[in-house]
Amino acid sequence: MKFSRTAKIAAAFAVAALALTGVNAQAASAASTKTVYVLGGGDAFFAVVKNGYNAGAKSVTAAGWKTVWLGLKNYDNVGPDMVKLIATAVSQKATAIALPDWVPTAMNASIKGAVKKGIKVILYNAGQDQLEATGAPIYIGSDEYLAGQTGGKFMAKNGAKHLICVNTTPGSTNLEARCNGLADGMKSGGGKGEQLELPATSFANATAVANAVKAKLTSDKTIDAVFTISSGDADAAANGIKAAGSAAKLGTFDLSTNVLNRIKGGTQAVAIDQQGWLEGFQAVVTAWQYAAYGIVPASNILTGPSLITKSNAAQVIKGVKTGQR
Repeated sequence: MKFSRTAKIAAAFAVAALALTGVNAQAASAASTKTVYVLGGGDAFFAVVKNGYNAGAKSVTAAGWKTVWLGLKNYDNVGPDMVKLIATAVSQKATAIALPDWVPTAMNASIKGAVKKGIKVILYNAGQDQLEATGAPIYIGSDEYLAGQTGGKFMAKNGAKHLICVNTTPGSTNLEARCNGLADGMKSGGGKGEQLELPATSFANATAVANAVKAKLTSDKTIDAVFTISSGDADAAANGIKAAGSAAKLGTFDLSTNVLNRIKGGTQAVAIDQQGWLEGFQAVVTAWQYAAYGIVPASNILTGPSLITKSNAAQVIKGVKTGQR
């Protein structure tokens, strides 16, 4: 087939344009077919995780791959909704998927199905004990039981005798592990811990959480410590403690400006950080490295627990303001 002079000039400009942008035809083709999907939540904590994902995605896209973030809108129906996100990633021909395994009984079949199709899957944020069950080679995130145990020991060491763990997403294995760890940590220090389970619709519902905490503290005066599973719930719990006229110590998992200001000001005892930015960054980069080159770290990447108290709150506040904490 012969090309006209005009066609040849057009082709030459096309090649030059690709060269100037630092890509070639092969890379462009790879970008359209090789994609890392990262699945997550849609609350304030996952906004920080997504910041880490965005930072890590720059390395992935620079290598000619695509990245896609898929997040839940809420946690009302976590297991089935996560299965839908997995199905979306699979149907879109994902090359790799990084995701939290929040509800193994609902999600593991879909995760194993993705692995069986040749998709490279890693777990992050939740699922540390589900690697063998899913076929994923690595977990990135906090040891949630250890995180809870660390918080429980801290509370007991600082005088708490009876702690409640306010769980607004019952059934999620990582959150159950947090509450169980808190109870065991309290027990090791001579105290006790129990769960206050609320419906999943209570997550981030300030009125529901505040009223539940107030009611519990009013009905049981022996409770002298309250721990929440998210920073947003901590704001509500603080209001519930105040409304009950209680002197209960407050702790939470995850961070926010409000949480850190309370710690700095002495009205909250502690926060347990799993360093969500680092989770998001490592999730997208590790999934890409695994799919592209078969590179898998020799052990799980533990991003937490990190204990935040009055002694280090001021430094951590800087990271919250810029989206890293």
